[in-house]
This record gives sequence, C-alpha cells and structure tokens, in this order.
Amino acid sequence: MNRNSLYLFAVTSALAVAGSATSNVAFAADGDKEQCAGVIKAGKNDCATSTNACHGHVETDGSKDAWIYLPSGTCDRIAGARVVQVKVPGPKK
Repeated sequence: MNRNSLYLFAVTSALAVAGSATSNVAFAADGDKEQCAGVIKAGKNDCATSTNACHGHVETDGSKDAWIYLPSGTCDRIAGARVVQVKVPGPKK
C-alpha cells in the first residue's frame, strides 16, 4: 500500500465510525466521544470551522480545522489526525 492508500483508508474508517451519528448535540453531551481534526473529507465535517459556518461545508480534504466526533481514543490511532476541543454552539433560546 502506498501512502495515499493508507491515508484514504484511515479517513474512510473514521468516516464509517462517525457515519452512524444522528445528532451532533447528543454526541457533545456524551463523555465517550472526542473531536478529531485534520483528516476529514470535504463536506463531511460535523460542525462549523473558522472558515465556514455550518457542518458539511468544508471544501478541501484534510482541512486542519474540520473535525468529526469519534469514539474516545480513536483519533490518536489515525495518521495525521489530532484531537481538538471546539466549543459546539447549543440550541438558540
């Protein structure tokens, strides 16, 4: 396997794990999830970044700001990924 294949495998695996997500707000309340950044495919981010205002709007693969929720401990096992702590806005009152 070449480096690109390994990168795509890691990203695909991370997205598959996150694909079962139905509610980002519920994940934010879950203590067994972490925000993983740096390896997300374009359009697959879970929440806003410094360059866009909504989930799913990242335009480039591997954006350093784009992140998804993964089970705790998973992000550290993905090459090029890093755990981040981004405040997720709650529902408007």
